[in-house]
Amino acid sequence: MKNINIGLFGVGLDTYWPQFEGLKSRLEGYLASVKELINVNDTNVVDAGLVDTVTKASMANSLFKKGEVDAVFIYITTYALSSTVLPVIRDLGVPVIVLNIQPASKPNYELIESMPDRGDRTGEWLAGCQACSAPEIANVFNRSGVNYKIITGYLGEKFIETEIKEWLEAVKVVKTLKNTTIGLLGHYYDGMLDVYTDITDLAQTFGCEFKMIEMCELDAQRKSVTDKELNDKVVQFENEFDILGECETSEIIRAAKTSVALDKLVANNNLGAMAYYYEGQNGNSYENIVTSLIAGNSLLTAHGVPVAGEYEVKNVVAMKIMDILGVGGSFSEPYAMDFDSDEVLWGHDGPAHFQIASEKVKLVPLPVYHGKPGKGLSIQMTVQKGDATLLSVVQDRNKGVVLQYAHGKSVDGEVFNIGNTNSRYKFPIPVREFMSEWSYGGPSHHCAIGLSHIGGVLEKLAFMLGVKTNKIC
Repeated sequence: MKNINIGLFGVGLDTYWPQFEGLKSRLEGYLASVKELINVNDTNVVDAGLVDTVTKASMANSLFKKGEVDAVFIYITTYALSSTVLPVIRDLGVPVIVLNIQPASKPNYELIESMPDRGDRTGEWLAGCQACSAPEIANVFNRSGVNYKIITGYLGEKFIETEIKEWLEAVKVVKTLKNTTIGLLGHYYDGMLDVYTDITDLAQTFGCEFKMIEMCELDAQRKSVTDKELNDKVVQFENEFDILGECETSEIIRAAKTSVALDKLVANNNLGAMAYYYEGQNGNSYENIVTSLIAGNSLLTAHGVPVAGEYEVKNVVAMKIMDILGVGGSFSEPYAMDFDSDEVLWGHDGPAHFQIASEKVKLVPLPVYHGKPGKGLSIQMTVQKGDATLLSVVQDRNKGVVLQYAHGKSVDGEVFNIGNTNSRYKFPIPVREFMSEWSYGGPSHHCAIGLSHIGGVLEKLAFMLGVKTNKIC
């Protein structure tokens, strides 16, 4: 099943076709090449062909509405009247990407000069006259309030392929978030003011639904776990975790039982992500549950349902974005600064995203959860070495929602073996400057960490959501 619907049409001028033999078919060939760049993976292309009259523009508009397009790509094949462009998209309410893409990096001057007939020369020029319409289309879009961006380049260029791929990824993120229900289990970590969240603002910005989940529902699911479900989950633990020998069998069973309950909770509420925290009176009946969540939450995170601890709602959105993009998204916070190596250590007691682990994620016992009640199993992992992105969803007093991100590298070096996700990162700027600038951006103390440098997609995602970005480095 295709996940996103992309409207595509080329624009041209019907007056040219009888004047310049072969021009239309040539331009349609370029349009077909553009379609190949878009028609990949999860994309369903709703192709309106070459639009060169107002009548065809109206037909394209109807086609895109019927196809429920999530975005529209306009390919400028040659000069075209803006009157054949605006009717296609003005009431669709979706982002528009204008492809100002020549067939080659430069005109074929020699070929044009070698043509004895001036009409043929003009036809050859028009085949590469994409730039002519870009200002006209932009002018009309600006005056009409159309949400658009322009990609400028030439066919066969790696830049163009990357840009189109990133736009498609951004569209996928937007559509997925709009169809995501995020569960909120328990309550905020008392006094952790930075994680307190305007959920209405996030729902409006990202389009996702937030659903309050009661601890008693998870408790009820846990009480319904069968012996077979429990045994199957223990087998999954053994397959997906590296279970350290010092883990007590009783703790493994306790965590496995809670993991089964979490799976049921997610399925029954159709959750695509979840934030959680709970802390009641010492020894309360729910303490047995909340102290056995990390293993199950890590498995959920590894299988497409990111979970953020400490009721970090903003951060689970960041984790979900990274998961949709296929780059991971582990729950993390700055642990320490190493000024000698000019690196920062980031980690947390979970949940972890298995996809970005350098080796099989370890399941380890913790005699105490720092800052939280009880004890139980935790996970330990380091992130694969190489390019990494840190992402935080910020709610700024003046700027609204901001996607703050930084590009760095996960590097070798000493880490804390304390039963947490723990890795070292080096950034293009000194650690002293990085930590100050990252903090000035106003994120909570948590962030999501993923592989690769995904700033290009994040910038496009921010455009589509109508929010700002803050690139630290």
